[in-house]
Amino acid sequence: MLYGTVIHHLGDWFITCEPQVKARLKRVFPRAPQEAAKVIRISDTPENSRDLLWFLERYPMEVSDPGRLARQAQGHREQEYRLAELLARRGPPPSFQLAEPPRDYQAEVPQFLDVKRGLLLGDDVGLGKTVSSLCCMQLAGAHPAVIVAPPHLARHWEGFIRRFSPALTTHITRTGKPEQFTKRSRQGELLPMADVIITSYHKLRSLAEVLAEYANLVIFEECQQLRNSGSSIYEACMHVAERVKFRLGLSATPIYNYGHEFFYVVNVLQPGALGSRAEFIREWCTAGPMDNARLSDPVEFGAYLRREGIMLRRTRRDVNREMPAVTKILHEVQADTDVLDKLEGNAIDLARAILSANESFKGERMRASAEFDNLMRQATGVAKAPYVAEFVRLLVENGEKVVLFGWHRAVYGIWLERLKDLDPVLYTGSESPSQKAESEERFKSGTAKVFIMSLRSGAGVDGLQFVCRTAVFGELDWSPGVHEQCVGRVDRDGQSDPVTAYFLVSDEGADPIMVDVLGIKRDQLEGVRNPGGGLVERVDLGENNLRALARSFLAGRGIAAPSTDATDLFKRIETEDTSA
Repeated sequence: MLYGTVIHHLGDWFITCEPQVKARLKRVFPRAPQEAAKVIRISDTPENSRDLLWFLERYPMEVSDPGRLARQAQGHREQEYRLAELLARRGPPPSFQLAEPPRDYQAEVPQFLDVKRGLLLGDDVGLGKTVSSLCCMQLAGAHPAVIVAPPHLARHWEGFIRRFSPALTTHITRTGKPEQFTKRSRQGELLPMADVIITSYHKLRSLAEVLAEYANLVIFEECQQLRNSGSSIYEACMHVAERVKFRLGLSATPIYNYGHEFFYVVNVLQPGALGSRAEFIREWCTAGPMDNARLSDPVEFGAYLRREGIMLRRTRRDVNREMPAVTKILHEVQADTDVLDKLEGNAIDLARAILSANESFKGERMRASAEFDNLMRQATGVAKAPYVAEFVRLLVENGEKVVLFGWHRAVYGIWLERLKDLDPVLYTGSESPSQKAESEERFKSGTAKVFIMSLRSGAGVDGLQFVCRTAVFGELDWSPGVHEQCVGRVDRDGQSDPVTAYFLVSDEGADPIMVDVLGIKRDQLEGVRNPGGGLVERVDLGENNLRALARSFLAGRGIAAPSTDATDLFKRIETEDTSA
C-alpha cells in the first residue's frame, strides 16, 4: 500500500500524502510548514533525506528519484560516523609539513573540513585559527586558496603564510578590477597568479566571478561579516562558496545580534545545511519577526552544530591552554553634565518619536531610533572623555601600556589632545592599512603608550598581547560580542600576564541603560558556543533598549513620554533636517 508521492524538484522534496500521514510527517520534520497545505515541501539536505527514507519505511510512497534519496541518506550516515570518530579523537591527528609544527588541536581542523567541505571554526580568541587554516591548505585539492578578510588583516595573513608555509606564493589584491586575474595558458584556461590570493569583503564584490573560476578553498576571516544577507558583499561570498571545494569560516563571535544570524553564516559555509531560511526559523527560533528571531534553545542548537560537523569550537580549557581569567572592572567616572544638558530640541523630538505608539510611522521611528542612539552615545562619550583620558594617564604613569577602545571621532579628538604627551596612535576605520601598520609598530616598539582602537576595527589584530595587558573601554557597544573581540586583542596566546579590562561608565547619558543591557545579555552566543555557560544575544535594540533610553532621557528633563499620535513630531524632525 502506498500513502502518497515524493517528488524531487529544484533541490527540494515535494510530498503529497494522506491527511493522517501528513500530520505525522509534520511532527517528524519541524522544519516543514505546520499550516494546512496540500503539498509539504522540505529541502533536500542529507539529514532530511535520511529522515525521509526512514519515514518511508513506515509509510511507503512512490518516490520520483529513489536513487538520489538513498545516496543522500547514505552520505549522511558516513559523515555521521566519521564525525563521531573525530570527536572521540580516535587515532592521532595528521601531520603537516609546515615550517613550524602546528599544535595537535590545530592539525585536527582539516579532518573536520574534509568531512563536510564547509566548517565554522569558532575557537576561543587567540587559539591560533590562522595556523589551523594553513593546515587546511595542506588538504588535497585545496589550492589555489582565497582568503577574504578585513583590509587591515591582509599583511597579517601574508606574514603567517611566509612564516609557516614559505613555499606558497601569495598575492594581495590592490584593486577590485577583475583584469588582474586574466592570465591564460596556451590552452585558454584561467591560471591562478598565486597559491593564495588575499582580498577584502568589499573587493570581492567585483572579483567573485573570476575568483570562483579557479579557487578550491575559500577562507572567510572574521566570518561574522556574513551574518546579514541581502547585500552585494553577501551575494559575492555566496557565489564563491557555492563553486569551491572547501569553505572555512573563522570567528570566535560569529554573530553580534540576534540568533537568526547563524543561518546566514552557516548557509555560506555549508549551503543548505540548515534547510531554507523559513525552515530554520520554524525549527530553531521563537515566534516573532524573522529579522529579529531569537534561538529558542541555544544550547541544543550549539550541540546540533557540533554533532553535524557544522561548527568546531574549542575553548582554552579544551586544549589545555588556559590563561588566568580576565579581570573585568566596571569603574564609574565623571561626566560633563553641560554636554548632556545641551541635548535639547531635536533629541527631545527623537525621543518622543521613539516612544510613540503610532504604527503608521514605523519607518520614521526606526530612523529616529538610529539618530537618537548615535546622538546619545556620542554625547555620553564626549561628556566623559576628559575623565577617561585622566584615568588612562594614571594607568600609564603606573607603568601600563593601554589599548583604549572608543567609537566616535569627536571622542578620539579629545583623547588625542589630552594624552598627546603620551604619543597616542589611532587604529580606527579611518586609517589606511599602512597607517594602521605604523600605529601597531609604534605601540609595540614602545614609542606610543596608548593605542586608541575603534570598537569594531580591531578584530583579528595580533601581537598586542606581547606588550600590553590592559584594555580600557572609554565607550561601549550594544553587543557583548564586540567587547569580547576587543579584549581578545590582549587576552590571547602569548600573553604572559593576567589581563585587566576596565569599563569606564558614567551615571548619566546612555551608559546606565547600556550597562544594564550588557549585564543581562549573556544569552544566545554563549549557549551555542559553550553549552552550560551563559548566553549572548542582542536584546531588541529598537523596541526595548532605545525606548528605555528615550524614556530615561525625557524623564531626566521632566518631560512626559508621549502615548498618542506622533505625526507632528515627525513633521517637526523632518523640517529641522531639511533646514539643516
